[in-house]
Amino acid sequence: MMRPDPTFHASPKLAIEAAPENIAYTLLLSPDFSKPDALAVIDVKPGSPTFSQVVHLVTMPNKGDEFHHFGWNACSSVLSPLSGHAFLERRYLIIPGIRSSRIYVVDTKPDPTKAQICKIIEPEEIFKKTGYSRPHTVHCGPDGIYVSTLGGSGPDGTDGPPGIFIMDCETFEVLGRWEIDRGPQTLHYDFWWNLPRDYMVTSEWALPPQFENGLVPEDLLSNKYGHRVHFWDLRARRNIQTIDLGANHQMALEVRPAHDPVREYGFLGVVVDTTNLEGSIWTWWRDGGRFHIEKTATIPAEPAAKDQLPPPLQGFGAVPPLVSDIDLSLDDRFLYVACWGTGEMRQYDVTEPRKPKLAGSVRIGGIARRTPHPNGKVFAGGPQMVEISRDGRRVYWTNSLYSTWDDQFYPAGVPGAEVMAHAGPNGGLELATDYWVTFPDGYRAHQIRLEGGDCSTDSFCYPSA
Repeated sequence: MMRPDPTFHASPKLAIEAAPENIAYTLLLSPDFSKPDALAVIDVKPGSPTFSQVVHLVTMPNKGDEFHHFGWNACSSVLSPLSGHAFLERRYLIIPGIRSSRIYVVDTKPDPTKAQICKIIEPEEIFKKTGYSRPHTVHCGPDGIYVSTLGGSGPDGTDGPPGIFIMDCETFEVLGRWEIDRGPQTLHYDFWWNLPRDYMVTSEWALPPQFENGLVPEDLLSNKYGHRVHFWDLRARRNIQTIDLGANHQMALEVRPAHDPVREYGFLGVVVDTTNLEGSIWTWWRDGGRFHIEKTATIPAEPAAKDQLPPPLQGFGAVPPLVSDIDLSLDDRFLYVACWGTGEMRQYDVTEPRKPKLAGSVRIGGIARRTPHPNGKVFAGGPQMVEISRDGRRVYWTNSLYSTWDDQFYPAGVPGAEVMAHAGPNGGLELATDYWVTFPDGYRAHQIRLEGGDCSTDSFCYPSA
C-alpha cells in the first residue's frame, strides 16, 4: 500500500513533534570560479563520531554556477487537498546556479552520504521556455516546483522582467512561467505563500547589473534597488496588490509567512534604510480583503573607525546591520534575523506579530567587531543564511552572502563556516561550542537545508490542532 512520505506533515505542530534531523545539506561556492561548486552533506546527529563534519561532497561538473539558494522537489504542501501528487518523496534537491542559470537535481536516497546528481537542466531550456534567467529561490508546491528568478532574458538579464517558473516535480522538466498578470512587478527576489488562503507574497532585490559585479553604491544611494512587496492570487496567478515601502527602504528581501495557515500575517526583512543605514523588519497582514504592512522593528547601524571599514562604508563611519536573511520558527513564535554587517544573530519573540520583542542575541564575525567563535576560531563574514530545526531548538547559519558582495564588504576573505546555536524554549540563544563545520579550502558556504524539512522549506495545508 502506498503511503505519503513520513516527513510530510499536515500541520506545523505535527512537524515540530517529528524526529530531529541527522543530516544538514549546505551549498558551497567557489568565489573565483577556479573549481566547481558543491553540495556538502553534514552529520548533525549529537553523539555521532562524525558530528559537525562533512561526510560527503557532491561536486558539480561545471565551473561558475555560483550556488545560492536551493530546495526540495516535494514537501508537506503535497498533502494539500488540491494536490495530484500524494505519493511523492522528499528526495531530490533542486539546486540552481544563480550566475550560470543552470539547475542540478541531486538524489539524496537511499543514502545521503552517497547523494549524486541525477539530472542537469541547462540554461538554454530555462531561457527558451520562460524568458527568465538567474534562478534563485526554490519552493515545492502542491502542483509542482516553483522557482523564482532575478533576471529576464538577454545577456545581462534586463530584457523583460524576472518572475517565477514551474518545473514538473516528477520529471523535473521546465514547464513555463507562472505569472498570468504581473501588474506593476518588475523586480524579483523571494516568494512564499499561504496555500489554503490562496495567496503568494513576493519581494524585490535588483536586476543583474546591480548585483552580479557587486553592490553599485550610486544606485543604492539614489534608491534604485527594490523597495516594494507584491501580493498575488495564487490560483489566478495575478498580482492583486503592490505596496511600496518607501524608496529609502532598499532591498526588500526574505518573506516569511506564518506557518499555521490560519494566521494571515508574515514578516519581511529590509537590508538597509538609506537615510540612516538601519535594517528593519516589517509585518504584513490581511484585513478586510486588503493587505497591510508596517515597519515593526529596526536595527541601528553601529559606529566604527574608518580603518575598520571597507571602502564602500568608509564615508559613513558606521557599519549597517545589513539584514540579509530572516527565518521563522515552526510554532510562529521566534523570528531570527541575520545581521551580516554587524555580526549579530537576533532572535525576536513575535507572539504578537506587530510587536516583535528582542529575546536573544549572539555576536559572531562582523565587519568591525570580528567576534570569534567561542571555540576561538575566526568567523569571517557575518551571520548570513539561517535555518531552524523543526522543533525550534537548533539554529544553524553560514557566513557568505554573494561572492562579489563578500569581496566588497569583507575584502580579507570569507572562508566557508557553519555554526549552530541552541535556542531556549522561552527564548535565548547560545552558540554550541562543539559545532563548527570545516569546509574544503577555497569554498564559501551559503544556504542550509535539513533532512526531513526545516522552517524555510515546508508549507502546511492544515491548521495545528
